[in-house]
Amino acid sequence: MDTSAQKIKELKAFAIKIRIETIKETADLGFGHLGGAMSVVELLAVLYGEVMRIDPKNPSWPDRDWLICSKGHAGPAVYAALALKGYFPLEELSTLNKPGTNLPSHCDRSKTPGIDMTTGSLGQGASLAVGVALGHRLDKRDNYTYLILGDGELQEGQVWEAAMLAAHHGLDRLIAFVDYNKQQLDGYVRDINDPGDISGKFESFGWNAYEADGRDVADILEKIVLAKQAKGKPSVIVLDTIKGQGCTFAEGKLDNHHMTVSREQAEEALAVLYKELEEVTGQ
Repeated sequence: MDTSAQKIKELKAFAIKIRIETIKETADLGFGHLGGAMSVVELLAVLYGEVMRIDPKNPSWPDRDWLICSKGHAGPAVYAALALKGYFPLEELSTLNKPGTNLPSHCDRSKTPGIDMTTGSLGQGASLAVGVALGHRLDKRDNYTYLILGDGELQEGQVWEAAMLAAHHGLDRLIAFVDYNKQQLDGYVRDINDPGDISGKFESFGWNAYEADGRDVADILEKIVLAKQAKGKPSVIVLDTIKGQGCTFAEGKLDNHHMTVSREQAEEALAVLYKELEEVTGQ
C-alpha cells in the first residue's frame, strides 16, 4: 500500500470531501444519523481511497474486498464515499432517505450499488462478516473482509460470539474496526454499559488488536498495514474518534446520534470544510 506523503495528502482531501457530501445530503433531508457517520469518515477515506480492492464499475466483482458497516446508521457517510468513487452519480445523494430512494437511512445491499451487506440491527454485522470471510476462505479466494463496529454496539453479545468463531477459524483476512467515539444513541457509553479495555477484550478472544487515532488517516493506514502483515488471527483496530467529528454543529454534542440540520448550520459547517480542503489541496 502507498503510505507516501502525497497519498496521505490525497486521503486527507478525500476525507474532507466525504464529510462535505455527508453534511450536504443530510441537510437536504433536514435530519439524519449524523454523529456516527462523521466519526468514521477518515476510516472510509483510507479504505476506499487506498486499501480496498474494488471496481466501482462492477460492484459485484467476485474478487473485490468486502466492507460490512455493522453500524448501519453510518450509511450517509458510506454513500458519500461510494458516490465520490463513482459507484453512482453524486446527485443521487440528495435523495437520501426520501421516497423511492436507493439510499435508505441504513445500509441496504438490495438498493445501493457498492453496499455489500444490509445492516442496521446492531451486532448482526459481526456475524455476517465472519460468515463472508469464512466463505471466501472456503472458495479459496484472497478477498479481505472489513467490518465497522460501534463502541455501543459492543454491548451486543452476538459481537463476541462472532469474535470467538473468527478466532477459532483463524480468519486473518478479516479486519474489524471499532468506532470508539464514546457515545451511543442516548448517552455516554461509559454510563450505560462501559466496554472497558476494548483492545484487551479482543485479544482475550484470540484477536490481534491495535489502536489508532481515528482522526488521522496516516495512523489508520499504518495500523491496517500492520494488521495485514499479521497471520493466523483476525485483527481489530480500535479507532479513537469523536462522535460528530469535523462537523461544527455536531462534534461532541450529546444529542448528535440522529439530529435535525438547519440550512444555516450546514452552511457554517461547509464553509469551514471548504477552507480545510483548500488548505490541504492548495486549490
